[in-house]
Amino acid sequence: MDAIRPIVLHAEDDPNDIALMKHACLAAKTSFQLQPATDGEKAIHYLSGVGIFGNRNLYPPASLVLLDLKMPRRGGFEVLQWIRNNPVLKCLPVVILTSSRHDVDVRRAYELGANSYLVKPVNFEALVNMARVVDLYWMTLVEKPAPEPQLSMAY
Repeated sequence: MDAIRPIVLHAEDDPNDIALMKHACLAAKTSFQLQPATDGEKAIHYLSGVGIFGNRNLYPPASLVLLDLKMPRRGGFEVLQWIRNNPVLKCLPVVILTSSRHDVDVRRAYELGANSYLVKPVNFEALVNMARVVDLYWMTLVEKPAPEPQLSMAY
């Protein structure tokens, strides 16, 4: 992995959505590198640096999480709650990226501490534009707090 570019953890279980987002980021020439996590448990393992993700030279800490809500093992709400309850990660920006437009999901995401809620676009060009906006806003414009010192991140 290219450690110079910020890492965006893309927690998404649909391989087609993972591939589309990867291609959209390439087309948008984003400044970040996507790191897929195919279920909620893998997302938590990545964020915790557990198992193979313990090598932070190969798997650097994420600067942002793009989080799907409907995933196996641990759903997006559970992952979001885990992040917000973790003293090391509680300030990590989390953007919900899902197909759900249900008000109950939008409300719950914000109540649990999501920084933004985006609905997956239906066409590729709209996804490329979304990737550009995410890059501009979250990697360039937003001031983010310095990372907390590494503490135990039990999950």
